[in-house]
Amino acid sequence: MRTILITGPGGSGRTTVAAATALQASRQGTRTLVLTADRTDTLGTILGTPTGATPTETAPHLTTWRPDATEAFRTDLLAFQDRATTALDLLGAARLDGEELTPLPGAEELALLRALRDAATADTYDLLVVDLPPTPQALALLALPEQLRRYLRRLLPAERQAARALRPVLGRLAGVPMPSEWLYETAARWDVELAAVQLAVEDAATTVRLVAEPGPAGTDAVRAAATGLALRGLRTDALVANRVLPDASPDTWLAALAVQQRKALDEWRDEWVRTFDVRELPHLGRDPRGAEDLAALPVPAPGDAPGPVEWPVADRLADDGVLVWHIPLPGAIREELDLVRRGDELVVTAGQFRRIVPLPSALRRCTVDGASLRDGELAVRFAPDPDLWPRGR
Repeated sequence: MRTILITGPGGSGRTTVAAATALQASRQGTRTLVLTADRTDTLGTILGTPTGATPTETAPHLTTWRPDATEAFRTDLLAFQDRATTALDLLGAARLDGEELTPLPGAEELALLRALRDAATADTYDLLVVDLPPTPQALALLALPEQLRRYLRRLLPAERQAARALRPVLGRLAGVPMPSEWLYETAARWDVELAAVQLAVEDAATTVRLVAEPGPAGTDAVRAAATGLALRGLRTDALVANRVLPDASPDTWLAALAVQQRKALDEWRDEWVRTFDVRELPHLGRDPRGAEDLAALPVPAPGDAPGPVEWPVADRLADDGVLVWHIPLPGAIREELDLVRRGDELVVTAGQFRRIVPLPSALRRCTVDGASLRDGELAVRFAPDPDLWPRGR
């Protein structure tokens, strides 16, 4: 299944672009599902048909879905209480009733991830369009499965789970209770669910579509988004310049704004020629509402997904005595970069974004020898550790 994740700075019209993309595909006979995490039904307002907590066919070949974060949060927490009854009783904790539970911040995003997983694993649709939150929140959301799986591996390593039969003995020897069986089972179930979400996000048929209004603020937002997406290893299929004004206008104020937009568009095409396919959507002179307005927006067709984002390791041992890990980071600023080696992991910080990535096996036997940023690519040099490197290499 082809998946398009749509995001952009707040107020850029990303939900409109998501609706137009889904509607265009459905009219071509593509079985399409459009997902949104908005607490208010913005998607339904734009489409002219309300969306709800269950997938609903709102037009031929078009299904909309706005997952109910409240119900999902209530179900999960009540299930957790049932599993942790013994521990809660020992603590004298008062049980929570379903009627008093309200979702915590972030529940909408978690409900969206679960819905994305369910849609990706079902053989029901040909195209999934996901209306994500604004870019910084969207990138944090898409990073969540990988981060949570890392936390689970650190807190409950697999090797500890393998010693389940020894836990009662270990508990008596240590004098403290060992984690219960249900805790390991819960962690394993969470890991499977998170892995399914991570697989859907990282799938070769999944791409991100950026939406922004051309102008100074949009330019800054696109540059930050390009860096954040590259750091996550996410593929982009288009940069949609939304609400573009016509070049000629008798109104001097609109004419000046059009000149500013055209300047930004020229800069985007020059700077991002190797990163994005820049596409323009005209300003309709009103907020698009309904199928007729959405059909007037020439959104890019889904098309084929671009090739994978590669982080190759170059062998320069013979010439320079180092291995070089090439990490594409378009838009990154040298002063905002930071690298920290932690065991077999590398912590990469680029501006407001950070990712902890495992080192390729060859680099784990090396020490960091330096790094450089040139033409939107971070090159990290690794020198072999004589005590760990195979003899004669």
